[in-house]
Amino acid sequence: MSENTFMGVDRSKIDWKPTIDYSKCNFCMECDKFCPHQVFEVHETEDIKLIVKNPNNCVVFCRACSKCCGPDAITFPAKNETIQKISEIRKEMESHD
Repeated sequence: MSENTFMGVDRSKIDWKPTIDYSKCNFCMECDKFCPHQVFEVHETEDIKLIVKNPNNCVVFCRACSKCCGPDAITFPAKNETIQKISEIRKEMESHD
């Protein structure tokens, strides 16, 4: 299986990425320090100091970066909805085989 797929589905078709709530983020940057996949990018000199630069680098179903930050500063899509969407994509792929 390629690194660009998850459960046989092209990673770019899976909506799994962190969302930063800037009203709760204290810009500690622990999420960026923790994540080895370069999902985040730090902009020290700008008003918005942290962005999700590479959402498709995020490992599907990983939420570890959100544990590094303040409560609810980083959220993810609902896991059950993501599983359902992956299943739908796989069924669609099978119907084209």
